[in-house]
Amino acid sequence: MAEASVIDGIRVIDTDTHVIEPADLWTSRISTAKWGDLVPHVRWDDDRQEEAWYFGDARLSATAGGAMAGWGEFPPKHPRRLADVDPALWNAPDRLRKMDEYGIWAQVLYPNVAGFGTGRFLGLKDPELMLRCIQAYNDYQTDWASADPRRLLPMAALPFWDLAASVAEIERTVAMGHKGVIMAQETEFFGLPLLGDPHWDPIWATAQDLGVPVNFHIASGDLSLIEKNFPGNGMHANYASVGVSFFMGNARAIATVICAGICHRFPRLNFVSVESGIGWLPYALAALDWQWRNCGVPLEHPEYDLLPSEYFQRQIFGCFWFERETARQAIELLGPDNFLYETDFPHPTSMSPGPASAAVRPDLFIAAAFADLPGDARRKILHDNAARIYHLD
Repeated sequence: MAEASVIDGIRVIDTDTHVIEPADLWTSRISTAKWGDLVPHVRWDDDRQEEAWYFGDARLSATAGGAMAGWGEFPPKHPRRLADVDPALWNAPDRLRKMDEYGIWAQVLYPNVAGFGTGRFLGLKDPELMLRCIQAYNDYQTDWASADPRRLLPMAALPFWDLAASVAEIERTVAMGHKGVIMAQETEFFGLPLLGDPHWDPIWATAQDLGVPVNFHIASGDLSLIEKNFPGNGMHANYASVGVSFFMGNARAIATVICAGICHRFPRLNFVSVESGIGWLPYALAALDWQWRNCGVPLEHPEYDLLPSEYFQRQIFGCFWFERETARQAIELLGPDNFLYETDFPHPTSMSPGPASAAVRPDLFIAAAFADLPGDARRKILHDNAARIYHLD
């Protein structure tokens, strides 16, 4: 556990983790008699010699591609079977024990198989089945979190391609105990209106009315960056490059929700930029404030009563995990009120030590990185900010 001098009395909330989905998640909840092998299912991929998820004959991803905590190979290499990994990656009681070991009180839970914004379900091309897949996933998260609903915090996936269904699913899942909603940050990639289009206002309005934040997880849109690096660079160098590119992708989502007037129209709605870090935020906000004035936004929109940095301070949050000096600088420049702690457990970039990882245990990281912060700042970043927006206390 973390050193008492650093987090004594603070229940640490980890605001970005993932549950590795079991092979029967969808086949046990959706009629295969009706939809056959279109229902997401797992089978052995002979070509790659590993278990993989499929929609029909279309391969999605390896079952254990994100199951890297403690694994002995550097990414993008990964376990070939889910049975090969630590049960804490997919089994709730084991996860709770791992959280105790790491000094974590609660974890916010995100998906894997259908993408971090669940846009891959659009590939099924059957609206009824797509909706059933979303509902089955959200029901699974509710069941999984029932092992300890105080500590395991599901985020609701949305059928964002259908506004009425999305509104209904927000209402349904919040009633079941979900603490927030997941939204794709590149909606246009799926052939839908841009994120800044008022088309999406029913989702923003419903989330605001119910008091739950909208979470933009990185890489919840166009994933083609994975294929755009020169193979001769090497698989590990290319993987590192793609990861950092995805981290920075959420800058666009933040700029959009501010400059499209979404924050102005929905002043009580919180947004979370997930797995994107925070060291870059002071520059991004300074640039937005400059461009705001330099491009005449106050003349074009006299109704906007705040600067971008002020909208951010009122209702947007960033999560960080491995950063030290850059995080400290961001906290010093912007204050501690808009930052959340995460580990990304059990993904390749997570704070999950192992023979093929540069990570240290979360409790040891916290002890080293947070020791010099004032006590009130530590408490806000490790607990209070997340507890407030996810309504945990």
